[in-house]
Amino acid sequence: MKGVPNQRAEEMSHSVGQVAGFAGVTVRTLHHYDEIGLLSPSGRSSAGHRRYDDADLDRLQRILFYRELGFPLDEVAVLLDDPATDPREHLRRQHALLTDRIDRLQQMAKAVEHAMEAKKMGINLAPEEKFEVFGDFDPDEHAEEAERRWGGTDAYKESARRTASYTKEDWQRVQAQAEGINRRFADLLASGAPAESEEAMDLAEEHRGWINGSYYFCTYEIHTCLGEMYVADERFTEYYEAVRPGLAFYVRDAILANAVRKA
Repeated sequence: MKGVPNQRAEEMSHSVGQVAGFAGVTVRTLHHYDEIGLLSPSGRSSAGHRRYDDADLDRLQRILFYRELGFPLDEVAVLLDDPATDPREHLRRQHALLTDRIDRLQQMAKAVEHAMEAKKMGINLAPEEKFEVFGDFDPDEHAEEAERRWGGTDAYKESARRTASYTKEDWQRVQAQAEGINRRFADLLASGAPAESEEAMDLAEEHRGWINGSYYFCTYEIHTCLGEMYVADERFTEYYEAVRPGLAFYVRDAILANAVRKA
C-alpha cells in the first residue's frame, strides 16, 4: 500500500538525497514536486522519509525531459496525467522535440565553425553568410519601431540621451549583463524553481536594475508592461525562447510577481 513502510520495499527504493544525486536536481526541487503533486514518492521509510521506486524514477525522467524542453510545471502535470497518453508516447514526443532542438543547435555550431575557419584563413564572409543562421531578425527595424511607439515618452528620451555617448565597450558591457541575467533565469527555469520564488523575483528586480543603470528609470509599472510585451510580441518571445524554451513566459511571470511583492 502506498505510503506504508515496508522493509523489503524500503531496501529496493531510494532516498530523496539519492534521487537528487541520480537526476542532478536539488532535494528542494524534489520536495517542491511532491508538494504540488507532480511527483509524490511511492513510499515512506519507517522514519517517515520519502522513498522513490523505479516507477517514480521513470516519472521523474519524463518530468525532466519536459522541463529541459521548456514546458512549465503545470503543463507537465497535465501531460503526464493524461490517461490517453502512455509513457511510450511521451518518449516519442520528447524525442521529436529534442531532435528539432539538436538540429537548430547543430546549424548554429556549423555557422560558428564556418566563421572561425574564415577568420583563420583571412577570408571575409559575405554579409548573408554571416547572418543567415539568425533568420530575419533586424535590430535596426526594432530601433525604428521603438522610436515610433515610444519616441515621445520621457523614458525613450532618457534612453536616447544616455546611449548616445555609449562606446563599443559600453555596449558590450550592457549586452554581457543582459546575457548573464538571461542565463540565470534559464538556470532557474531548468531547476524547477517557480517564477514566484524568491530567487526568480530577486532576479527580476536585478533585471529592472539593469534597465535603470543602462537605459532609463524603469518603474514597476513599466517593468510589468515590458514583461507582457515579451510574450505578446513574437519577436521578443523568439529572443528569449532561443535562450531556453519557455523563458519568455517565465521572465514575464517573475517580473509580475516581483512587482506585486514590491507594491
